[in-house]
Amino acid sequence: MRFPVLQDVENYWDSLRGDRQVPKRAELDPRRIQSALSTSFILERLAPGIARFRLAGSHLNELMGMEVRGMPLTCFFLPESRKRVSNSLEQVFDAPAKAWLTLAGDRGIGKPPLDACLLLLPLRGDTGDINRALGCLSTMGPLGRAPRRFDIRSTAVTPILSDGSLQVPETIPNEWPARKETARFEPLGLAEPMRGFRPSPHRPPRTERPHLYLVKTED
Repeated sequence: MRFPVLQDVENYWDSLRGDRQVPKRAELDPRRIQSALSTSFILERLAPGIARFRLAGSHLNELMGMEVRGMPLTCFFLPESRKRVSNSLEQVFDAPAKAWLTLAGDRGIGKPPLDACLLLLPLRGDTGDINRALGCLSTMGPLGRAPRRFDIRSTAVTPILSDGSLQVPETIPNEWPARKETARFEPLGLAEPMRGFRPSPHRPPRTERPHLYLVKTED
């Protein structure tokens, strides 16, 4: 497990729901996931495929370079991946289901390789509807220059049956997918070609005499 903090959040969520499909938002106790608070968040469903941050840990603000509360979850993703995120959100709320997404950070000047994993878990709101979600977004690697957005490598959605049991997901990432090769952006125009080292022809000849002397003084 490359991101053990996500497993901690999932285990806590499972302990809350017991044999139910979904636990209630009001049952969450942040003290139980103290080690994951900086990477965790609460989503509120606004419309099909759209959910915004109600609460978000400090790590998410660092990734975006700003306060993300009130912003949609899709703001963390590249345009070509946002449809897949919306589809996963709909399954989380409607099935309901839990979702794991493996991610790769965008690349560019000041943006080194960044692996990430996203976990989405459904919650019941005050009205009893499944319109909240507990999530965790953990990364591995230097953050680099914000904002950092992500592409989706793989998705595993596990529907939760009415008796609380889990259905086998259609897609299971058995291992970490290979990183996509993307073009690297390097600054041009200032770099000079590297030159090999060559001793100076004016260097004095080597002798057997020592180059360091020990001087004793009574001062």
